[in-house]
Amino acid sequence: MKDLGEAAYILGIKIYRDRSRRLIGLSQSTYLDKILKKFKMDQAKKGFLPVLQGVKLSRTQCPTTAEDREKMKDVPYASAIGSIMYAMLCTRPDVCLAISLAGRYQSNPGVDHWTAVKNILKST
Repeated sequence: MKDLGEAAYILGIKIYRDRSRRLIGLSQSTYLDKILKKFKMDQAKKGFLPVLQGVKLSRTQCPTTAEDREKMKDVPYASAIGSIMYAMLCTRPDVCLAISLAGRYQSNPGVDHWTAVKNILKST
């Protein structure tokens, strides 16, 4: 077996250490930048919280007319949820509640639901 030294990247997760302060950290910044570009959010203003105060998602915000459903048909809602969920499982437990709330509406998302997902993306 060959010693390759300390690991710097594993499965796209950067590992950084500060031995003097006895710290170790994980970062998925490359992956997060990639998903922001994928969903055209890379130029968006950075958010601070994954869930904004006062935002309530409900079934009443789901599209009810065929016209509204057609408008939301091309929105990559489930893909965005899944992409954020991967980051959540690896290094971002802070978005767990937000993903839990937004993930409930994957079968029939509305404009307000998509806005909430975009806010989660901005906070990553």
